Amino acid sequence: MKTLISTKGQIILPAEIRRRDRIEPGQEFEIERIRSGEYKLKRKSPPRNAGLVKLLLACPVKEWFEEPKSLGTTDDLKTPSLG
Repeated sequence: MKTLISTKGQIILPAEIRRRDRIEPGQEFEIERIRSGEYKLKRKSPPRNAGLVKLLLACPVKEWFEEPKSLGTTDDLKTPSLG
């Protein structure tokens, strides 16, 4: 399958590939130069919990989930005592 490089140096992925592999705008890829004229393009995996907060906020049962104040780390979370 052929593609083009845009005037801005962007690689255009054909619609068939984007549709088949569910590639969405904004997804990140890594590119590796194998040798002159040969390259490897690999989609980066999103973090395991990517989109979880968005999913929970979209839940039809409202007000049972509150978005955490800090999303940077889990250091400030307190673990409940189990008795």
